[in-house]
Amino acid sequence: MKTNIVLAGVGGQGILTIAAILDTAAIQQDLNVKQSEIHGMSQRGGAVHSHVRISDKEIFSDLIPKGKADLILSVEPMELLRYLPFLKEDGYLITDSKSFDNIMDYPDETKLINEIKAHKNSIVIDATKIAKDLGNSKAANIVLLGAATSKIPLSEASLLDAIKTLFSKKSERIITLNINAFFKGKELVSGINV
Repeated sequence: MKTNIVLAGVGGQGILTIAAILDTAAIQQDLNVKQSEIHGMSQRGGAVHSHVRISDKEIFSDLIPKGKADLILSVEPMELLRYLPFLKEDGYLITDSKSFDNIMDYPDETKLINEIKAHKNSIVIDATKIAKDLGNSKAANIVLLGAATSKIPLSEASLLDAIKTLFSKKSERIITLNINAFFKGKELVSGINV
């Protein structure tokens, strides 16, 4: 078993939190994991991406070669498109529909979404709205993680334990919010046949 995941977004959207949850869950399941991350700028709004590689065998590199990603999970639609060259032919795309307009002349959002939906294995959800309805729009990343669980070779129990571990220094309310966000994302895609 080997799974390559590219995580993409901008600073402040929780890309590295998703990576940490995946890493923690993989380690709990005695799997090998390697992760790399790139911070486009050291402030909110700068491009951020991470490669997460999970395997039951030894992993020699933390970087995913082009054309080898099983999944691109993005909290920002334009950032997802930036990493399409990494996706393998039958790979999956999962993204928030809400853009983060952090540059002048941001592309037309409808065109971005249509380009993503043109891919046969794509899921686009309004994770930001869902998270906001749950009580905090910052949980959009966890909504998307929940939506991606069927494409990730980690148990629900290990992912939930990792969420609890990573948010343990926060309040019980924040832990519950993120668990609810995870289940809401999972529920949203349960009926989608991708």
